[in-house]
Amino acid sequence: MALFSTCRPSEQTQEQFVDTFGGVFEHSSWVAEQAYGDGLDSTFDEVDTLHTRMAGVLNNADDASKMQVILAHPDLAGRAAQAGELTAESTNEQASAGISQCSAEEFARFTDFNQRYKEKFAFPFIMAVKGANRYAILEAFERRLDNDLTTEFDTAIAEINKIALFRLRDL
Repeated sequence: MALFSTCRPSEQTQEQFVDTFGGVFEHSSWVAEQAYGDGLDSTFDEVDTLHTRMAGVLNNADDASKMQVILAHPDLAGRAAQAGELTAESTNEQASAGISQCSAEEFARFTDFNQRYKEKFAFPFIMAVKGANRYAILEAFERRLDNDLTTEFDTAIAEINKIALFRLRDL
């Protein structure tokens, strides 16, 4: 298993840990706080082990807390992205998928899908876009619009956990 190259979570104070890992779950530092509060030993210096702990915190949270994490995510190719208001992590993730290179027609499709998705589910479309491209994202958008609320809520949490793993691996 891969160890973190920049720190040893098991050697950090809670403040250091939250400073380092608080942004892994978008605007939801409570996940890192709870993961730390459950106690860390040297096994948590491994990326996958810490991810399992942090994902478990989210997975075991009540639905209202999960919804707050979902709602903390920006729209893909949305206004915040176009205005440069995303977190550094979200900016890099969306850019790596080529979203910033969308044509006017593609931006229009993203805007339409974002609006339809939020009207149907009352939360933003979430997809771990690292390694994907804008064409695959648009296809997923179109396909997932046919899902029911429960399926999409569960999918959003699974995608958030994937995003968290990518972010942890980048530390």
